[in-house]
Amino acid sequence: MRERELTPLERFAAYGRGERVDRLSCVPIVGNTAARVIGARVSEFRGNGRLIAEAQIAAYKRFGYDVIRIFTDLYTQAEAMGATVHYPSDETAYLAGPAITDPAEIDRLRPADPYRDGNLRHHLEAMRLTVDAVGAEVPVTGAITCPFTNASFLIGTEALVRLTMKDPEAVHRLCRVSLESNLRYADAVMAAGCTPSLTDPMSSTTVISPRQFKEFSFPYLKELIDFIHAKGKPVTLHICGKTNKIWEDMADAGADCISIDNAADLGEARRVVGDRVRLMGNVKPSEVMLQGTPGDVRRAVRDCVARAWDSPRGYVVASGCSLPTDTPFTNIDAMMDAVTEIGWPVRIDESDRPEGVSHD
Repeated sequence: MRERELTPLERFAAYGRGERVDRLSCVPIVGNTAARVIGARVSEFRGNGRLIAEAQIAAYKRFGYDVIRIFTDLYTQAEAMGATVHYPSDETAYLAGPAITDPAEIDRLRPADPYRDGNLRHHLEAMRLTVDAVGAEVPVTGAITCPFTNASFLIGTEALVRLTMKDPEAVHRLCRVSLESNLRYADAVMAAGCTPSLTDPMSSTTVISPRQFKEFSFPYLKELIDFIHAKGKPVTLHICGKTNKIWEDMADAGADCISIDNAADLGEARRVVGDRVRLMGNVKPSEVMLQGTPGDVRRAVRDCVARAWDSPRGYVVASGCSLPTDTPFTNIDAMMDAVTEIGWPVRIDESDRPEGVSHD
């Protein structure tokens, strides 16, 4: 791991106090790419918290980024509640079948026990081991799939969207039982010494309308965030796709940091909610981090920094979503090198500033 002046925890703390830092914090959101660092297959993570921890610790030490996120796939809570998940040999798991197929079955769903059901307990083991190993120097977070998205995995995304129009009460019941799982899991994540990291892709306005977000996702999201805040932890919230029409709602829900997907405009986010939340993002994970060259990565990082480095509540350089499993190591290195080269105070030339971006 490259030498650095500050540990990630020290860097975040100093930056938050407005004190001198060596560079902006940087989070290439490494999920299953960590398997490549230790030469493991992604499917080996299933039921093996010790291996997940080993891979995530090794990836952190290899690249030197600023947050470790314990994550393998979006479906751990839904699987623990009865959904069927397929685990390819060496790629990220995917949903093979929902837990139920008819709203009449909702009442048989039960909140997951994070210490007993599915793979949740193994993820908690990974969190504990990672915190024990490196938690004194780097934030360790545990990924939680939020209520509306988890509800979509319980009955199927298309079915849930139809129900928002045909049977709203059924959607609320699904979100409520999902929230109960979220609350139990969030409590266990914090007991393991981690900070919950919230992800809610199906709440994107690419999937549902802003009105539907406000009715079906927002109330449960806010209750979850309030619970986490009551335990003294901050919240980073990521919603995939286009989110500009719900940024204010995401802030109203209580998010301390909003992770901006590459489909959204980081500069616009700075203007709209930069005075309310810290921003994070939004280097393209596939087009740039997976398929681009190190030069492409450096240019993308400089573009993002030019758009958001002076956002009033702060900015974290990051990929727009989790990195694809086979993201080249050289590109992750290039992201870290770029933030080091930019430094702090940032060194951005006018040639790096995107057209139309003015930070008065």
